[in-house]
Amino acid sequence: MAAQARSQETRSHILQAAQAGFAEQGYDATGVAEICARAGVSKGAFYHHFASKQALFLALLDEWLTGLDEQLVSQRVMATTVPEGLRSMFGLLRLVFAEASGKLPMFLEFWRQAAHDPVVWQASMVPYQRYQALFADLIEAGVAEGTLRPIDPQMGAQAVISLIVGLLFQSLLDPTGTDWGQVAEHSLLFLMTGMLHAPPPAAPPTN
Repeated sequence: MAAQARSQETRSHILQAAQAGFAEQGYDATGVAEICARAGVSKGAFYHHFASKQALFLALLDEWLTGLDEQLVSQRVMATTVPEGLRSMFGLLRLVFAEASGKLPMFLEFWRQAAHDPVVWQASMVPYQRYQALFADLIEAGVAEGTLRPIDPQMGAQAVISLIVGLLFQSLLDPTGTDWGQVAEHSLLFLMTGMLHAPPPAAPPTN
């Protein structure tokens, strides 16, 4: 195995071990030594890939969101109208919730850390701001093309993000209560229905 491939495999093992440890025990209770033991690597190998446990923690979030970003952009590019693009994006929520199900405890730890760590707080705000800007731009484009009502793009984007985050927390509290991906998809479609530009009333029949 080439050195670069071995290095990438080691990094992947460290990330997987850290994710499992953070989800099971929490961030504070999971030390570098335990992560190394779980991954079967030395501390030297750990610090070759990550400057600190915090850097590893942030890499886990970034790795998950990068894949999501690519899928969202792809759905938007392929759509011919904004409502079509939004529907396609909302359709990805089933996959998002499925992938997030094992990661949500870890991300709760992430948000808890953000409450008292400025570095983690800043990192937690970046994806939130990015997705809010994405949906605000989409809503603004939909208003411009005439497919969405003339609503405030920022307020509309905040409504979308708030609904998604709220449903993520509900899925953590009651993971087997329902199909949360389906609930999220339908809820956002209901929200989007309220944004759609109403067609002009039909002309009355002429005698």
